[in-house]
Amino acid sequence: MRAVVRTLRQLRRLTQHRAEGGHASVSRVIRQQNAAILCSSTSRSLSSLSAVRLNDEVSRFMSPGMEILRNMFSTIAADSIKDVPGGGPMVEYEKRIASGDLVDGDSFQVDTIQQLQRLYEDLVENEEACKLDRYQSSEISGRSRWLWSRLMTPPTTHAPVKGLYLYGGVGTGKTMLMDLFYEQLPANWRKKRIHFHDFMLNVHSRLQMHKGVSDPLEMVAAEVSDEAIILCLDEFMVTDVADAMILNRLFRHLFSKGVILLSTSNRAPDQLYEGGLQRSLFLPFIETLKDRCIAHAIGSAVDYRQLGSAEEGFYFVGNQCSTVLQEKFRSLIGDEEPTPQTVEVVMGRQLQVPLGANGCAYFTFEDLCDRPIGAADYFGLFKRFHTLAVDGVPKFGFHNRAAAYRFVTLVDVMYENKARLLCTAEAAPIELFENIVTVAEARKSSPRSSRSRKSDDPDLCVDNELGFAKDRTISRLTELNSREYLEEFEAKWAQQPSHSQAVDDGEDVVLA
Repeated sequence: MRAVVRTLRQLRRLTQHRAEGGHASVSRVIRQQNAAILCSSTSRSLSSLSAVRLNDEVSRFMSPGMEILRNMFSTIAADSIKDVPGGGPMVEYEKRIASGDLVDGDSFQVDTIQQLQRLYEDLVENEEACKLDRYQSSEISGRSRWLWSRLMTPPTTHAPVKGLYLYGGVGTGKTMLMDLFYEQLPANWRKKRIHFHDFMLNVHSRLQMHKGVSDPLEMVAAEVSDEAIILCLDEFMVTDVADAMILNRLFRHLFSKGVILLSTSNRAPDQLYEGGLQRSLFLPFIETLKDRCIAHAIGSAVDYRQLGSAEEGFYFVGNQCSTVLQEKFRSLIGDEEPTPQTVEVVMGRQLQVPLGANGCAYFTFEDLCDRPIGAADYFGLFKRFHTLAVDGVPKFGFHNRAAAYRFVTLVDVMYENKARLLCTAEAAPIELFENIVTVAEARKSSPRSSRSRKSDDPDLCVDNELGFAKDRTISRLTELNSREYLEEFEAKWAQQPSHSQAVDDGEDVVLA
């Protein structure tokens, strides 16, 4: 009990330090403040280790005394940190738990928030050395900045702060925690948060612009580092051989220019691009990544995306549901008449939209995933449309492996853009991918080799990358059709101007 009293006294003293001045004082207050908050979070985590999940809900069992103690911690912590600026991700995490926005008691998330807090505090202490303030950096940019740095100043050395590589299972909160961290960074810092697919598209687009330069990757790295020293990449997943071949050189340049990486992934660093073409050329990147980032696993077994009130939403199972999908699509576009449209995407590419109106686009699965279409097309699509109707999603296997990859990418881009999905499918999300397995899963289900197992089921697809990605896609499809997600979507777009007007007036859409 004495330890509890001491912790409560520490929490009450937090507000007394607000008047301290100077950079060192601010850093000291943050550390003292978050040490106390960590006691609160750890107490809740320990008290919730017996949590079990039943009927898609998390139930906790604890004594009334422990419940009172937890409430005391949360109340005092919330009062103590209220309106304290600059506390970092740990403070914000505790605020959201106290307000009920986040579920508490996940010891794995507490461990991760400690790592993010470590990174945040290191950045605060090394703000000047890392050149984080965008207003104090040089106004020279692009080719001029690159040439100026070559002629007048020595190359920038590695940052004194190591980045963070978060990896773990689907739905464990990696993206949420990264976004929480990003939102706590000062507005004047050079920072960027972007999906990995979108980042690589941007890199390839810049490479096209710098053709003819002796080392275009160094030019691209100079431009990226000029825009952002703190680079937050979500869903780090390497499946493209072109991406794999340039990542090592690109990130060597980025890290040498002081860039600090925070990324999330479903794969551990050593598992990236596993089984990929010419992987031996990719292995140096893994060593570079491990040298410049601390790899931290999130081991939670809870998929938070599936804790909401999952409903069917607009996900219709059965080949006979095409008429229902068309009726739903027309009800969403209102009085507008859907027409074929052409959407401009990156590097002059165009995507043909069979039918579009009022922010809604209609495709058959074949039009969207059975053709040579990639992430660039999907990003361009969701810049113009907030709702997508897809008719005829099949079960995936060896015969349509390429289409399965495109569908995974489509769902990732849709989720990143917080779009709405209407679709008809041959089966429920988990059943769509039952023939997609990793090598380990194939060996586990059969004592014989994966090649022998494949001969038993000719449509079985043994693919490590797709096998790992399928769980994320299943999880996201579940959330996309949950009541909470759809209500949040409606609330977001109710506050926006008419999307149809934005589409009609946009320069990137041409009516066919």
